[in-house]
Amino acid sequence: MFRYFENMVDPYEDYPDTDTPPSKLWPFLRMCLWPLRKVLLGATVLTLIVGLIEVWMIYYAGRLIDALAKTEPGEVWTTYGLELAAVALFLLVLRPLIQVIDAGFLNQALMPNVGTLVRWRSHRHVLRQSIGWFQNDFAGRIANRVMQTAPATGEAAYQTFDALVYALIYMVGAFVLLAETDVRLALPLLIWFAAYVYLIYWTIPRVGKASQAFSDARSAITGRIVDSYSNIQSVKLFSHSQAEEAFAKEAIEHGRKTFAAQMRLITIMELGLTVINGFLVVGVVGYAIFLWQGGFTTLGTIAAATALVLRLSAMTGWIMWALSSLFTNLGVISEGMETIAQPIDLIDDADAKPFRFDTGRIEIDAVAHHYGRDIGGLEQVSLTIEPGEKVGLVGRSGAGKSTLVNLMLRFFDPDDGVIRVDGQDIAKVKQDSLRQQIGMVTQDTSLLHRSVLDNIRYGMPEATEAQVIEAAKRAEAHEFILDLEDPKGRKGYAAEVGERGVKLSGGQRQRIALARVILKDAPILVLDEATSALDSEVEAAIQDTLYRVMEGKTVVAIAHRLSTIAHMDRIIVLDGGKVAEQGTHSELLERKGLYAGFWNRQSGGFIDVAAE
Repeated sequence: MFRYFENMVDPYEDYPDTDTPPSKLWPFLRMCLWPLRKVLLGATVLTLIVGLIEVWMIYYAGRLIDALAKTEPGEVWTTYGLELAAVALFLLVLRPLIQVIDAGFLNQALMPNVGTLVRWRSHRHVLRQSIGWFQNDFAGRIANRVMQTAPATGEAAYQTFDALVYALIYMVGAFVLLAETDVRLALPLLIWFAAYVYLIYWTIPRVGKASQAFSDARSAITGRIVDSYSNIQSVKLFSHSQAEEAFAKEAIEHGRKTFAAQMRLITIMELGLTVINGFLVVGVVGYAIFLWQGGFTTLGTIAAATALVLRLSAMTGWIMWALSSLFTNLGVISEGMETIAQPIDLIDDADAKPFRFDTGRIEIDAVAHHYGRDIGGLEQVSLTIEPGEKVGLVGRSGAGKSTLVNLMLRFFDPDDGVIRVDGQDIAKVKQDSLRQQIGMVTQDTSLLHRSVLDNIRYGMPEATEAQVIEAAKRAEAHEFILDLEDPKGRKGYAAEVGERGVKLSGGQRQRIALARVILKDAPILVLDEATSALDSEVEAAIQDTLYRVMEGKTVVAIAHRLSTIAHMDRIIVLDGGKVAEQGTHSELLERKGLYAGFWNRQSGGFIDVAAE
């Protein structure tokens, strides 16, 4: 039975991706909950039935009291035996069955699936964002919002049906029941209901705003703490533990104050509830007694009215908390939407075709890019890299080397100009198909918090273990991998490398990254200081491997250590976002320009980036 309800919704079903999700709360919720519409309809119907049964039970209790008052004890079973047996059968069999089906819709079909669906789709949407989008936020805050929005959506949906729909039908049923007995009994209930609605109207929006403020403050706390943990080496290196404590304390204290403001409103709400509920009990029960004294109603009516208002009085706190929780969750969802509902900022063209690799010819035509600033980046750069050509990029920090590479990978779109690979404008082809043909090793190598095997196999997911080991050997990584062991006792290629590969040295991370690219074997190769973290001995051993990997490929290599690119077919010197010089190593030395100056000022093969 459980499995039947749990399988009513497939949270991973295919759905059309949208680059611009709804930016308003209710359209966003509608988009999230639409796949569960059948479950929500079933939950609504069953919750209405459960509420009606609850009211009917109170009505029947009053009727039973009146019947017993008018019947001799010995005649009860004779007169009402069949009716009592039917009611008993209903309460023992049918009511639990209806209740469990209602619970199945809410607890099994709705709750596990709505959170999973929202989290899955939010994660997929965030993964489609560009590199630049991620660079403008904290990874911890992004993850926190993905994680928080999913259960908040589930709780909001659950509270709506478990509390609000149930309470609504209960209140309507109570009003009808009292009015049918004596319309005057419904008057105190109407006055109470008006006061209750006003209390909700006054309290809930304020609680919602306070809740959103606390949710924002909580995200800020998470962001600051994750920032400290992610950069713990810098914190320890500069002895800034106390500064980080103060940095976190400021956010934590702000969170405490926002939460205290929220709790003040809760206290006011509870006081208001106590006052109006007292009026409800006194008004309805007292008036019922008054009517009974005048002979206008029966003891059964007093019993039913008393049971109704006591039940309503108990429910009001639950309903108010449900509403408060609902608005709290809506606040969390609204905050999460600030991240997960942002439009994709770098999208494929509507008519984008898969990239078709031919020879690897790269044309950079009057490309300019400034990252939205007035300075920095590239200024009208034009270059052609022939198929199979090995090109080195040289220049001071900020000259535009990484910008050029990022544009070639289409991590960003240029402000002006066009980049073509094999005659295809890369802005007109599918991004993933382009990057599948490019292998890259970055200077700041980041590994996944998975095993060494998984990290290398990331270059070619279908690779066999033997192919992974062969790639590791070519990257001079096999020997040290065999000596690895993680805290859980996993060894060698099964050892996990820690977050961003923190358990490995820079050189070890670099060699695993090289192995990954070797395994990928893409026809275009981009090297951004690919050997910068290696010591001289390992670098010398791996240079031959790199040159072999470069054979038959179009290569672009960024280097400050000029010895690593001296044998390239052509060296391009960037300065101030423009091409200042280009030629072979020998030609540039003879020219006695910027490159010659870099070469002469090197110490151990590095550019003196501060030199003019």
